[in-house]
Amino acid sequence: MKIIVVGHGMVGHKFLESLAETGLSNVDVTVLCEEPRPAYDRVHLSEFFSGKAAEDLSLVEPGFFERTGFTLRLAARAASVDRRAHTVTTADGEVLPYDKLVLATGSNPFVPPVPGRDRANCFVYRTIEDLEAMKAAGAKSTSGVVIGGGLLGLECAKALRDMGLDTHVVEFAPRLMAVQVDEGGGRVLQAKIEELGVHVHTGRNTQEITDGARARHRMVFADGSHLETDMIVFSAGIRPRDDLARQCVLAIGPRGGVVIDSACRTSDHDVYAIGECAAWNDQTFGLVAPGYDMARVAARHIAGDTDAAFVGADLSTKLKLMGVDVASIGDAHGRTPHSRACQYVDERRQVYKKIVISQDGKQLLGAVLVGDATEYGTLLQMALNGITLPEEPEFLILPSSDGKAKPGLGVDALPDTAQICSCNNVTKAGICAAVGEGATTIAEMKACTKAGATCGGCVPLVTQVMKMEMSRRGMAVNNHLCEHFPYSRQELYHLVRVGEIRTFDDLLHKHGKGLGCDICKPVAASVFASCWNEFVLKKDLAGLQDSNDYYLGNIQKDGTYSVVPRMPGGEVTPDGLIAVGQVAKKYGLYTKVTGGARVDMFGARIEQLPFIWEELIAAGFESGHAYGKSLRTVKSCVGSTWCRYGVDDSVGLAVELENRYKGLRAPHKIKFGVSGCTRECAEAQGKDVGVIATEKGWNLYVCGNGGMKPRHAELIASDLSKAELIRLIDRFLMFYVRTADRLQRTSTWRDNLEGGLDYLKGVLLNDTLGLCAELEGQMQHVVNTYQCEWKTAVNDPETRKRFRSFVNSDKTDEHIVFVEERGQIRPARAEERTPELAGSAPGATQS
Repeated sequence: MKIIVVGHGMVGHKFLESLAETGLSNVDVTVLCEEPRPAYDRVHLSEFFSGKAAEDLSLVEPGFFERTGFTLRLAARAASVDRRAHTVTTADGEVLPYDKLVLATGSNPFVPPVPGRDRANCFVYRTIEDLEAMKAAGAKSTSGVVIGGGLLGLECAKALRDMGLDTHVVEFAPRLMAVQVDEGGGRVLQAKIEELGVHVHTGRNTQEITDGARARHRMVFADGSHLETDMIVFSAGIRPRDDLARQCVLAIGPRGGVVIDSACRTSDHDVYAIGECAAWNDQTFGLVAPGYDMARVAARHIAGDTDAAFVGADLSTKLKLMGVDVASIGDAHGRTPHSRACQYVDERRQVYKKIVISQDGKQLLGAVLVGDATEYGTLLQMALNGITLPEEPEFLILPSSDGKAKPGLGVDALPDTAQICSCNNVTKAGICAAVGEGATTIAEMKACTKAGATCGGCVPLVTQVMKMEMSRRGMAVNNHLCEHFPYSRQELYHLVRVGEIRTFDDLLHKHGKGLGCDICKPVAASVFASCWNEFVLKKDLAGLQDSNDYYLGNIQKDGTYSVVPRMPGGEVTPDGLIAVGQVAKKYGLYTKVTGGARVDMFGARIEQLPFIWEELIAAGFESGHAYGKSLRTVKSCVGSTWCRYGVDDSVGLAVELENRYKGLRAPHKIKFGVSGCTRECAEAQGKDVGVIATEKGWNLYVCGNGGMKPRHAELIASDLSKAELIRLIDRFLMFYVRTADRLQRTSTWRDNLEGGLDYLKGVLLNDTLGLCAELEGQMQHVVNTYQCEWKTAVNDPETRKRFRSFVNSDKTDEHIVFVEERGQIRPARAEERTPELAGSAPGATQS
């Protein structure tokens, strides 16, 4: 059987993989790929601007075509199809016969018919060649506009922002991602996108593109306003690429696309169509998962499986756009008659959640999540599998602050038919079967089932199902730190503490094997520091540290380091600010005020670090530990000292807390906040430890997080005196340090504590484990043994020797190049480093 596949994108290649898996013999497969390279990952196309090469995005396993015997022809465009003769003619005139033809031609980007759309430096966002052209234009531009505020438009905006351009998004609809999110979600999404530095213009109808006065282009809108920019990228949707089907007179859908049946056959049953070029039940699909389903069905049907059928697709999606979680499930807009909606909006934290439920409140019909998509897995499975909702479904999306576990869905409640990975159609039963065949790690699961191997969004749920099945089969669920230690971090901490182990060699000898690795060495270093608090660059400990701790500074993208002196509570004297400014000016450093209310200095070369530290120490500063998994900052408002609403001295308490806990090493970074009244200007309820003053004392909140996965802190105790407060914080921090997993924030640790907040209160307030005195004593040891690591480093000649670019030379690193921007330095981009460009780049300097 001769099979010709026209198109070698993601869906075309999935067809080839699926056909190979059928074991069909005596088959001659030829693939006509119009592009100059094999299939690549369009889902992660924007990563091209983050440094990934075209080869890194390839979907073709090495040796795939050699192993299968399939023939791939690159830069080969199919020009016409003769269905009577069963032939395909290529653009260069070659005529190829087929028995079965598979159209996987994808789609074309839609470019609105705007006068001026074909001007130079106007692009579409579709192929790697498009991206290469955009990259070249971006190097000569200062601003860029994306026309289209949908999924691809926002991905494209990220690409422009990554190129350092002043980025704008112009959208005709009244909100971003109008198909996926509703008005409330669009409002929060726009606020988050604008917070990232992207200008959003919704409800704008572009009438023409002309010459600009201050930039290359001027976009003129229907309301008479205009916007000037150096480059424009059209990302206003896609249209099925059905020109071949039209040429050979196949049936076409009312809105375009090649009409297919449930077997993915067109009106000619020897011709199949899959992916974005196909129209099933008058519907086209722009997501990869439905395309993959079609590819599998077509391959199985051609191989003789007449039961293979495409029955539509769930268009639910979860994405991270410019770092913002966005998810949409089912009937997100509540169009089902008599449906009802529950909404949660936190515009301060920029989180929006909505569920759409049936009239009787028993079925989940749809959902929208913006800013935090933690509940996506649970909600998706409830919607897909018709699982009855809890009595109070609104608590599925409301934050938990009373210690009670949120209503959820255990993986054991999912039916075997539940689809866990939509990209690769992997069910719960498939994952369980793979466990039975020996797959007990995510890497093994991806290899044998492909679950989680495409977009990765299902990996947490895949992990839960895998571990559930392992437990059910009586298999040990491995929580080992790494291959060298058959223990969790918590168990390793206990061994170090009880055995009074102070060196890695001793720890390996008594409880491990081998030489150690990049996982267990930094963990051991952190545990040693938490227990004994010795200088981290001591001879026996230095080699265990990661790169940041090893140089007591955060390494940046260009190989320089940042320097962040501690400013307890955000308080700093005028003389202190002057000293920081003088140091930054002397060493040519970039300065920025951090979110934690202190000054960050960037661009320090490694050999400059000890000299910078010495000058800061002389001015009264200490290490801010911005490089360590330790206490970072204690943010505060001005409290009763200055504010007319303040009821207590929040600055004084913040300074005292920061000076007490500075230097404490933990499984992850720790942030505090202290507010002088319930107006909460220090955002304490978004911190690992939050303190709020009331008329009766201090309220203590714990386990909050304002980062990638925001979590509201929980009230653990009220109306505390300062002494009671500090004693309780001592207990909390040391209990976290001794029981958390590697790189686990307090918020995640709390979510995984069996018994929840009630259990934590019992341990810390009621001493149910009899540990309180021990925890307080361990914290006091850390406080008593504190040392400024910068000061210890500069005063030790042996330690100072490591601060040099080369071990065998005193030369500086000539590859560190800065350019001036907004009156300060920044790292030079790749094109600014070349000899011909570096000289012309404004302010180009070699450090």
